[in-house]
Amino acid sequence: MSVKYVCLFWATTIYLYACQTATDATVVPVAANNDQPLKVLSPADNLPNADKIALGKALFWDPILSGGKDVACATCHHPNSAYADGLDLSLGANAIGLGANRHFLIPNNVAPTKRNAQTVLNTAFNGTDINGNYAPATAPMFWDSRAKSLEQQVLSPIVSFEEMRGHAYAEAIALDSVVARLKKITEYQQLFQTAFGTNQITSANIAKAIGAFERTLIAHNAPYDRYQKGDKTAMTAQQVQGMQAFTDEGCARCHSGDMFSDYEIHVLSVPDNTKLTTSDAGFNNTYAFRTASLRNVALTAPYMHSGVFQNLTQVWTFYDNLSDGRASNRNVAIARVDAKVKRGGLNNNNRDAIVAFLNALTDTNFDKSIPSSVPSKLNVGGNIR
Repeated sequence: MSVKYVCLFWATTIYLYACQTATDATVVPVAANNDQPLKVLSPADNLPNADKIALGKALFWDPILSGGKDVACATCHHPNSAYADGLDLSLGANAIGLGANRHFLIPNNVAPTKRNAQTVLNTAFNGTDINGNYAPATAPMFWDSRAKSLEQQVLSPIVSFEEMRGHAYAEAIALDSVVARLKKITEYQQLFQTAFGTNQITSANIAKAIGAFERTLIAHNAPYDRYQKGDKTAMTAQQVQGMQAFTDEGCARCHSGDMFSDYEIHVLSVPDNTKLTTSDAGFNNTYAFRTASLRNVALTAPYMHSGVFQNLTQVWTFYDNLSDGRASNRNVAIARVDAKVKRGGLNNNNRDAIVAFLNALTDTNFDKSIPSSVPSKLNVGGNIR
């Protein structure tokens, strides 16, 4: 994409977001141009309704989905951390505590997860291109895009040993075991009946309910959005300078579009996390990983798939080294680093302005509500206290 086209993006990429349910359309207050609406879309076989969303929220917070009944989706995707967890690598099964205070109950009993937990905020828009188009039924998920759609993504942590399954049962029977548990809980029988018109509790319906809920987790009214809508006081002079520098330094080559991601796979030579016993080779063992969205990036440190950078200044230094021809992962030759990465060095005079601009992508006005209880009567959110 040419620099000219990227610059045009900053002037024209302004959208209206609306969340469609079976009964109404709720307009999210964001930067808006009414002739270019971008809606929260759902797969044709999983149209949302209020009851399905409510069921999905209950399941999202209920550790009944984990082998040891100690980990919920919300354990590693908590509103206190902008629906991430603030850790380099998440601690799932056999751990206790929330965020930075989380630790294993029995050392070496279960390993940390392989990759950093990305925020769930705005995953409704995964796959959005420069023109605002996306297909929810095939939207790329995970750092290696191995799942297509939120519905596919939802079930993977349940069967993952490190994330939620633990030692309770074998991977092959994980989903059947969770379904059997839910079928024994009267409240879940009623919730599935109301949401789907049938009391048939299946893994597919679990995925649909959680996917429907996650599509309600939107954060899209940052200072940048208000600035683009016409409020020129929403961003500071330094942030405006950083917005232009973001393009000049080549950041927008990959972090493009309304979600600041091309959702493509790139080889960057990101260092491995030393907590892992083997190198993470990413997509098809190519050391390629998907471009992360920069929405709310200031709230979701640490960064990259391995969580090795604690702040945005460290991320800048990483890209500066790449631009100077220095790869950071010994398994990746500099010649293999994606051609979209700018060569010839970054202008360090732009660093602070770009970091300031990235802070202007922060919107803290998202759903932070936590259920007072879950149908299983287990600890809400898992063992997080």
